[in-house]
Amino acid sequence: MGAADVIPGVSGGTIAFIMGIYDEFVGSIASINAEAVRLLLKGKIREFWKHINGNFLLSLVAGIGISVVALAGLMQMLLSDHPIQTWAFFFGLIVASSIFIIRGISGWKMREGAFLVLGVILGVVICTLSPTNTPDALWFVFISGAIAICAMILPGISGSFILLILGKYQFIMENITTCVENIGALWGSAGADAGAFWNAAGVMVVFMVGAVVGILAFSKFLHWLLARWNKETLIVLAGFI
Repeated sequence: MGAADVIPGVSGGTIAFIMGIYDEFVGSIASINAEAVRLLLKGKIREFWKHINGNFLLSLVAGIGISVVALAGLMQMLLSDHPIQTWAFFFGLIVASSIFIIRGISGWKMREGAFLVLGVILGVVICTLSPTNTPDALWFVFISGAIAICAMILPGISGSFILLILGKYQFIMENITTCVENIGALWGSAGADAGAFWNAAGVMVVFMVGAVVGILAFSKFLHWLLARWNKETLIVLAGFI
């Protein structure tokens, strides 16, 4: 999922869906609610951990984080030096994922076809938006994180592509790379630029806080949709892809 989220146009949510963990993924995030906070404040750590499906979330977040950090620089290089081959590979992945989702939906009628068309139209509208020039101020970085993370958990919508539209993809990738290249500043390495590291780290902290706020709010809405209109929601998501 982390590798997919680094690529504009590929959704980590699509990978979660293909791997069969999508419902558990969304449900686990949605379980971080007032009840979870109550258990945590009462010191019932074991109950809190079980309530939020902590083992699953910890494993998933660790895998995504490691992948994003490890592949950010590589993806920039591939997209710069080998753009056609890189896009072709991920285009194949996207086509395969759309077929995978549609094949899993049975009982197609005109109503289901209408939902698929709706998803296609919404996807086209989003994908034809032009990247814009936006401020690098921390308040906008926070908003970008909150919006992009919502797309990252949806099959068919790429959080990286949303960052492109918001004019923040290159900015965020550069800050991730700067943090990795100058991480030696934490233990005083002579070759590390401490100022660059802490500036980039500050940007990434704000971005991640925005992402946490966004995913907690949006996951509850998505969990509700999947619980009440599972088939219709999946068809619209297939249309997005």
